[in-house]
Amino acid sequence: MLGFLFTSCGNQSGRRTASDPGGVSASTGAQYSFDEEDSTSFQVFRLPTEVVGPRLVFIQGGRAVLGSQEQDIMGFRDNVERTVTIASFYMDETEVTNVDYKEFLFNMAKRDGVSADSVQKLEPNEKVWDGTMSYNDVYATYYFRYPGFNFYPVAGVSWTQANAYSKWRTIYVNELEREKNELDSALTKDQLIERGSVFPDYRLPNEAEWEYAAKAMIGTQYMDENQENGRIYPWDGRGPRNPYNIKRKSRQGDFLANFKRGRGDYAGIAGSVSNDGEIIPTNVYDFPANDFGLYNMAGNMNEWVQDVYRPLSFQDFDDLNPLRKDGVYDEEDTYNTTLIDDNYRVYKGGSWRDVAYWLAPGTRRFMHQDSSSNHIGFRCAMIAVGGKDR
Repeated sequence: MLGFLFTSCGNQSGRRTASDPGGVSASTGAQYSFDEEDSTSFQVFRLPTEVVGPRLVFIQGGRAVLGSQEQDIMGFRDNVERTVTIASFYMDETEVTNVDYKEFLFNMAKRDGVSADSVQKLEPNEKVWDGTMSYNDVYATYYFRYPGFNFYPVAGVSWTQANAYSKWRTIYVNELEREKNELDSALTKDQLIERGSVFPDYRLPNEAEWEYAAKAMIGTQYMDENQENGRIYPWDGRGPRNPYNIKRKSRQGDFLANFKRGRGDYAGIAGSVSNDGEIIPTNVYDFPANDFGLYNMAGNMNEWVQDVYRPLSFQDFDDLNPLRKDGVYDEEDTYNTTLIDDNYRVYKGGSWRDVAYWLAPGTRRFMHQDSSSNHIGFRCAMIAVGGKDR
């Protein structure tokens, strides 16, 4: 028997991977079963291809220096520079659009057990456009509903609603995948996970992931791990204009984000090449992508992230995949203000109505998780699981 086992182990040669696990166990020599109908033997499932959700961009992880790398003119001192490592993940290439969110509401209304009142609570707050002293009220009627705004980023969505969208998207995309691959509807989620036939959960990116993806420092590297310079914004240079005539030929000097240039100046003078062309939010593809292929990681809309807000998070974070889930180590009762508790969430990125200072990925602000605004949207992220060669 021992001779058989040693022989079997000796026959197991070559690198074993998710798509090529070999025929026998490397630890016992027992034969693997690849028959899904066989419940008497240990089954190993081959991963034919890596599971990647629609419209997601791969963000390769690595070491990064996060934090505010520009002068802290607000005096917040809530994001001091620190070195961390971020695991690889996926992120939506754009902000979630109005048409994306309308699909969510339509599908939720069709689901068994979901009441009309529940769907109503998921509707974006269109009143975020109302202004006592402005004529922005027109957008309360048209911005979310009118087809011309279909591919503009959704506004008026709270952190809580953004999480509900992420959970629905996980369920719905996996339902479509089941139908496409004609998978047995009786299979449980755990069984689908074992077969590699299920998408990992869509979710809001955490703050570290978002900031890492926004800076896209891969665009500053040369000769392996050397980096010529840091980045204040999701592009090179010290300002919001395109500094080169190389990456985007004949576009040198163009604005790289949709933002507010100064008090009362949301775009510039009409007819001028310096006019960024956009006064309110715009199509999610209108400005150039960063070096990870992500659009509008600065400007257009601020974006919700997972993290609970604490000004001292930077000194408490782990240095691998940092995330603040609650007030542990920085409890709310140590603050003399009601604005610091576990219901306040971070948002980042700057928007169409923010000045250039807020376009830097290292800046951060917060709002109650059930509040919404006409300048905060979101995008989803997903973990990167082992590919077929792993």
